[in-house]
Amino acid sequence: MKLPKYDINKYDPKRMMAIPAVLFGIALVIVGITFALTGMPVTPGIDFAGGTAVTIHTDDTKEEIVAFYNGYDLKSVDEGIGSGGYYLKFGPMSNEDMMTFNDYTLSKYPEASIDQIGANFGATLQSQAMWAILFAFIGMAVVVFIAFRKIVPALTVVCAGVADITITAAVMNILGIELSLATTAALLMLIGYSVDSNILLTTKVLKRQGKLEEKMEGAFRTGIIMTTTTLAAIVAMFLVAFIGQVPMLYSIAAVLIIGLICDIIFTWGFNAGVLRMYLSGSEKSQATPKQPKKDNRGAKQ
Repeated sequence: MKLPKYDINKYDPKRMMAIPAVLFGIALVIVGITFALTGMPVTPGIDFAGGTAVTIHTDDTKEEIVAFYNGYDLKSVDEGIGSGGYYLKFGPMSNEDMMTFNDYTLSKYPEASIDQIGANFGATLQSQAMWAILFAFIGMAVVVFIAFRKIVPALTVVCAGVADITITAAVMNILGIELSLATTAALLMLIGYSVDSNILLTTKVLKRQGKLEEKMEGAFRTGIIMTTTTLAAIVAMFLVAFIGQVPMLYSIAAVLIIGLICDIIFTWGFNAGVLRMYLSGSEKSQATPKQPKKDNRGAKQ
């Protein structure tokens, strides 16, 4: 299979940066609206907002299950293909309502698995998840600055991580993927993938000898193979988890698929454009001969 050739001379750097920049701007608006409505950048699931999860195996149809729970705050019904299993999510309930709900559920589905997460515990998880993501970014920024010791290349790596997480969060909001412990773990993994591809690009461009076009092409070839290989494995995991109806796994896989696609766009569009402009500026400044200094009488020294 022949890989697409990344011809750095074919596109203007500013045009390369335009599409990722617009996507990032739209993502910021979507995330901002979600934050104003829910208090979090991504719509929180029952792990963070509190609620009840019920797993049942039955021959009842989805419509019959929804009718049975009429009167309860049923948020969603996930159905396994051919397994007869259903994963139901309900909103928060008081202790008294929860006891009544348990009896009501077990009266028809005695094998049901019922898990409840309180709103206060969910708020604690929210705080811990936000701190985990913040510390991940701080750690990434420290390592990148130590590795490159140059402001612009280091900032592009950090910005790529921020952009990947922001755009992924916006797509999650659009697709209705809620923030859970599983998707939080996926977002943290995404920071690692983003750093890998961007450090690869930056290292090959800054620390290798040769023409810029050749270095960019080499970095793209290695990076795109690395990312698409990971993407293929995650797509396979998504399909298996979806068919087997394993909500945690397909949520993780869905977030990583979205994030890796964002990473390809941002790394090889925005960051490659920034580095090209940065190196072109550095080469011009080095190529410009220094003007000799003159003394007070105008004589050259």
